[in-house]
Amino acid sequence: MKLSKTEEQLMQHLWKLEKAFMKDLLEQYDEPKPATTTIATLLKRMTDKGYVAYVTFGKSREYYPLIKKVDYFSKHVNGLIKNFFNDSASQFASFFTKETNLTKEELEDLRKLIDNEIKKK
Repeated sequence: MKLSKTEEQLMQHLWKLEKAFMKDLLEQYDEPKPATTTIATLLKRMTDKGYVAYVTFGKSREYYPLIKKVDYFSKHVNGLIKNFFNDSASQFASFFTKETNLTKEELEDLRKLIDNEIKKK
Protein backbone atom coordinates (compact mmCIF):
# COMPACT_ATOMS: atom_id res chain seq x y z
CA MET A 1 0.00 0.00 0.00
CA LYS A 2 1.17 3.48 -0.85
CA LEU A 3 1.39 6.36 1.56
CA SER A 4 -0.79 9.41 0.99
CA LYS A 5 0.86 12.79 0.50
CA THR A 6 0.27 13.76 4.16
CA GLU A 7 1.53 10.36 5.33
CA GLU A 8 4.66 10.78 3.20
CA GLN A 9 5.28 14.18 4.76
CA LEU A 10 5.02 12.68 8.24
CA MET A 11 7.21 9.76 7.19
CA GLN A 12 9.89 12.21 6.01
CA HIS A 13 9.97 13.66 9.54
CA LEU A 14 10.14 10.19 11.07
CA TRP A 15 12.99 9.14 8.77
CA LYS A 16 14.85 12.30 9.74
CA LEU A 17 14.37 11.73 13.47
CA GLU A 18 14.69 7.90 13.26
CA LYS A 19 12.42 7.53 16.30
CA ALA A 20 10.10 10.06 17.85
CA PHE A 21 7.30 10.75 20.28
CA MET A 22 4.20 12.65 19.13
CA LYS A 23 5.56 15.98 20.45
CA ASP A 24 8.82 15.48 18.52
CA LEU A 25 6.90 14.95 15.30
CA LEU A 26 4.68 17.98 15.87
CA GLU A 27 7.77 20.14 16.37
CA GLN A 28 8.93 19.26 12.84
CA TYR A 29 5.96 21.02 11.23
CA ASP A 30 5.82 24.70 10.32
CA GLU A 31 3.02 26.89 11.62
CA PRO A 32 0.15 26.34 11.55
CA LYS A 33 0.94 22.94 13.00
CA PRO A 34 -1.51 20.09 12.41
CA ALA A 35 -3.70 18.98 15.29
CA THR A 36 -2.40 16.21 17.52
CA THR A 37 -5.42 14.12 16.55
CA THR A 38 -4.50 14.49 12.87
CA ILE A 39 -0.97 13.20 13.50
CA ALA A 40 -2.37 10.39 15.67
CA THR A 41 -4.73 9.35 12.85
CA LEU A 42 -1.92 9.41 10.29
CA LEU A 43 0.33 7.34 12.56
CA LYS A 44 -2.46 4.81 13.10
CA ARG A 45 -2.99 4.46 9.33
CA MET A 46 0.75 4.18 8.71
CA THR A 47 1.03 1.53 11.43
CA ASP A 48 -1.87 -0.39 9.88
CA LYS A 49 -0.13 -0.23 6.48
CA GLY A 50 3.06 -1.62 7.99
CA TYR A 51 5.27 1.44 7.56
CA VAL A 52 5.51 2.46 11.22
CA ALA A 53 5.69 0.73 14.59
CA TYR A 54 6.00 1.98 18.15
CA VAL A 55 7.20 1.13 21.62
CA THR A 56 4.98 2.08 24.54
CA PHE A 57 6.42 3.94 27.52
CA GLY A 58 3.61 4.39 30.05
CA LYS A 59 0.99 6.41 28.19
CA SER A 60 3.40 7.58 25.50
CA ARG A 61 4.40 5.90 22.27
CA GLU A 62 7.76 6.22 20.57
CA TYR A 63 7.31 5.72 16.84
CA TYR A 64 9.90 4.43 14.38
CA PRO A 65 9.88 3.59 10.66
CA LEU A 66 9.72 -0.04 9.53
CA ILE A 67 10.92 0.79 6.01
CA LYS A 68 14.07 2.63 5.03
CA LYS A 69 13.74 5.81 3.04
CA VAL A 70 15.88 4.42 0.20
CA ASP A 71 13.71 1.28 -0.02
CA TYR A 72 10.50 3.32 -0.16
CA PHE A 73 11.94 5.66 -2.77
CA SER A 74 13.29 2.78 -4.86
CA LYS A 75 9.89 1.07 -4.89
CA HIS A 76 8.26 4.38 -5.82
CA VAL A 77 10.66 5.05 -8.73
CA ASN A 78 10.36 1.47 -10.00
CA GLY A 79 6.58 1.87 -9.94
CA LEU A 80 6.85 5.09 -11.96
CA ILE A 81 9.06 3.40 -14.53
CA LYS A 82 6.67 0.45 -14.81
CA ASN A 83 3.44 2.48 -14.93
CA PHE A 84 4.48 5.56 -16.93
CA PHE A 85 7.41 4.42 -19.06
CA ASN A 86 6.32 0.92 -20.19
CA ASP A 87 8.77 -0.68 -17.76
CA SER A 88 11.62 0.92 -19.74
CA ALA A 89 14.46 2.50 -17.76
CA SER A 90 15.83 4.06 -20.95
CA GLN A 91 12.48 5.82 -21.64
CA PHE A 92 12.55 7.09 -18.07
CA ALA A 93 16.17 8.27 -18.41
CA SER A 94 15.36 10.02 -21.69
CA PHE A 95 12.39 11.81 -20.13
CA PHE A 96 14.36 12.67 -16.98
CA THR A 97 17.35 14.15 -18.82
CA LYS A 98 15.23 16.16 -21.28
CA GLU A 99 12.43 17.41 -19.05
CA THR A 100 14.18 18.35 -15.80
CA ASN A 101 16.38 21.20 -17.09
CA LEU A 102 19.60 19.65 -15.81
CA THR A 103 22.77 21.65 -16.24
CA LYS A 104 25.66 20.35 -18.33
CA GLU A 105 27.55 19.63 -15.09
CA GLU A 106 24.65 17.64 -13.66
CA LEU A 107 24.39 15.61 -16.86
CA GLU A 108 28.12 14.91 -16.73
CA ASP A 109 27.77 13.79 -13.11
CA LEU A 110 24.97 11.43 -14.18
CA ARG A 111 27.18 10.04 -16.94
CA LYS A 112 29.92 9.34 -14.37
CA LEU A 113 27.44 7.57 -12.10
CA ILE A 114 26.19 5.43 -14.97
CA ASP A 115 29.72 4.65 -16.15
CA ASN A 116 30.64 3.55 -12.62
CA GLU A 117 27.61 1.26 -12.44
CA ILE A 118 28.48 -0.24 -15.83
CA LYS A 119 32.00 -1.03 -14.58
CA LYS A 120 30.54 -2.86 -11.57
CA LYS A 121 28.41 -5.16 -13.76
